[in-house]
Amino acid sequence: MSAANGTGAVTPPAAPSGVSVAGVAGRVLRGLAWAGQRLWLLAALLVLWEVLARQAGSLFIPPFSTIVTAFADTWLSDRPVALFLSDQFRADVLPSLARLGAGYGMATVIGVCGGIVLGVWRQAGAFFNPLIRLGMAVPVTMLLPVAIVIFGITSGMNIFLIALGCLWPILVNTYDGIRGLDTTMTTAARSLRLSPRRHFLSVLLPGASPSIVAGMRISVGIGLVLMVISELFAATAGLGFFIVNQQKLFRFPELWSAILLVALLGILLNGIFELAERSVLRWHRAAKAGAGDRR
Repeated sequence: MSAANGTGAVTPPAAPSGVSVAGVAGRVLRGLAWAGQRLWLLAALLVLWEVLARQAGSLFIPPFSTIVTAFADTWLSDRPVALFLSDQFRADVLPSLARLGAGYGMATVIGVCGGIVLGVWRQAGAFFNPLIRLGMAVPVTMLLPVAIVIFGITSGMNIFLIALGCLWPILVNTYDGIRGLDTTMTTAARSLRLSPRRHFLSVLLPGASPSIVAGMRISVGIGLVLMVISELFAATAGLGFFIVNQQKLFRFPELWSAILLVALLGILLNGIFELAERSVLRWHRAAKAGAGDRR
């Protein structure tokens, strides 16, 4: 609280201990320097895009400022109750994210469970390994006509393609993670005669988790790409459907705003995944740091 001194003047409250204006200013300056070091090239490219697009006057590649304006008009609103998101966002983005979540979730469950089974059961792993490698070699987008015939133009078709594309990295990384466990650790676990449940939770899953998480992180980008591609050709709502409609109507600022939104969604999803990865694999990072210090 403020206090009055002997002259009647009011003195300002003392700053909390441990907090200073210089310290806060230093953190802000360090943050700006960090952002400048990493974003200067992107900022320079966007300025170059703006200048060249204005000089060219092309209908198909508008200036970046025009795209940003279209982005705000198309995807944002001034309603706090709607989280500042427009009706167009709810009509096209939410269905796309729902398909991505469903397909990615299915791929994660099947890939992790299947990879663990194949990694532990060596005969099954050796038997199915050629088929898995063959499945990885076939581009999932080639199966789009077949998926349309089987599922029709439904969300099930989009989910199927997303799940199939995301499955292989998760399955293979889980399999390789189980097969690549340290033999000394597995031998020690057998000598302790751990129960199957304890062996799975204490040895197999923690040991393979870095590889599993790596496969899941790779699949996030694959799922986002397949989400858009599947909606470009067969969908009644979604970001891909929106992009095709804007292209047919020659509304290229709105088309580019959707592409910008997909890029921002990719950055956001990868950022969320990175934060979750740091939390889940904190012990793994600490072990690597400790091993590096010992060296």
